Amino acid sequence: MSTPTLNPRILGRAENAHRALLEHLLAGTGLAYQRWVALTLVAVSDQARDLDVLDRLVSALKIDQRAARAVIADLTAAGLLSLSGGELRLSVAGRSLYDRIRTAADGTVADLYRDIPDGDLEVTGRVLTQITARADAKLEALKQEPAKTAASS
Repeated sequence: MSTPTLNPRILGRAENAHRALLEHLLAGTGLAYQRWVALTLVAVSDQARDLDVLDRLVSALKIDQRAARAVIADLTAAGLLSLSGGELRLSVAGRSLYDRIRTAADGTVADLYRDIPDGDLEVTGRVLTQITARADAKLEALKQEPAKTAASS
């Protein structure tokens, strides 16, 4: 069996498999994927400024500011985040939930990547980082173009 070359289908299948595992871990927690990403961004930030988290959430999820604000508002209303002086922080309940899911997710990822040589993981990381940067740049360029309609094409 030959080794397949990285392509969108392989990349998509890997992303979908990872996400399905994460969503299984999130089931019953009250967290959907977007809420998990937001909780993670706050958890890993030294000083989680409200606007910084919003900008990173917009970038990570490719959503608009309004949608990002709604995610943060949902987490705050659920008592998982608190906002004070422009800083977002995990509440005690938010930290407990985050730590529980993060531990389970880290164990799952360790199982998935076990026995894959470190060099292969490093190359894959570099390649995927480069592809992501290019895709982000392409998306920004497309957003700057005037809207194209089927009628004008």
